Amino acid sequence: MNLNRALHITARSDAGMVRPHNEDALFVDAGHGLVLLADGMGGYSAGEVAAGMAVAMIGSCMQEKLEKDHPHRVVRGCLRLVHTLFEAGVEQANRAIFEAAQSQPQYSGMGTTLVGALFCDNTVTVVHVGDSRLYRLRGTMFAALTRDHSLLQEQIDTGLITAEAAKHSVHKNLVTRALGVELSVNPEMRDFPTQQGDVYLLCSDGLNDMVSDEEIGKTLLAHAGDIEQAALDLIEKANAAGGRDNVSVILVRVEQEFPAPRSWLKRLRDWWT
Repeated sequence: MNLNRALHITARSDAGMVRPHNEDALFVDAGHGLVLLADGMGGYSAGEVAAGMAVAMIGSCMQEKLEKDHPHRVVRGCLRLVHTLFEAGVEQANRAIFEAAQSQPQYSGMGTTLVGALFCDNTVTVVHVGDSRLYRLRGTMFAALTRDHSLLQEQIDTGLITAEAAKHSVHKNLVTRALGVELSVNPEMRDFPTQQGDVYLLCSDGLNDMVSDEEIGKTLLAHAGDIEQAALDLIEKANAAGGRDNVSVILVRVEQEFPAPRSWLKRLRDWWT
């Protein structure tokens, strides 16, 4: 099923005001309801390479299966198949980045965060590794649906530092999980029911390090019906606040429900086996 009518998607990326290179990478497949965002790390162009490899490999790996038959055509219980697609793509990309970093000196130490989403059967499956985030605006309620894999978040969780003090910490960008830094990686995945009118924001930390969650939510609410303008405004606000990092955003607005036609269950089961 083509989801172009059900989902309105826009994506923007900017190098920011300080860094000479943009080490973020984006992937959008509106027809299949798939979006990916990666924020690379590593010296020189290594971060850019890692992020590009991540979204390209995961995107192509998933598209190959989605082109054959989309999990959108199955009952909700078969969302485990969506998880399997993400797991396979992340594993493939992680291994490729790790091996490139080990075998090529110019890529030593490179890695990347990842946040991605696949929309199917009135549900969004979210995958993330690291501190790139996914937020949701539902009506007037704005909230993060991911929790950073970072040293700072662990310190907050254990009470070593308050959320307010964390805003001024020098350890903001120390992630505890990333693609490509070890031979294996454990992505976090969760499923959330969607509603018509929802707006989902995927972003690199170049946005939320510069702009508070409260201000991000206000900006989305002000432009909930015009996500292209919302994306431009978010990047502008990050740069106006200093733009110390690359800043990337993907916005997805649910225009209508997209339930799965149940009659395709047998076909998908045959495809998977």
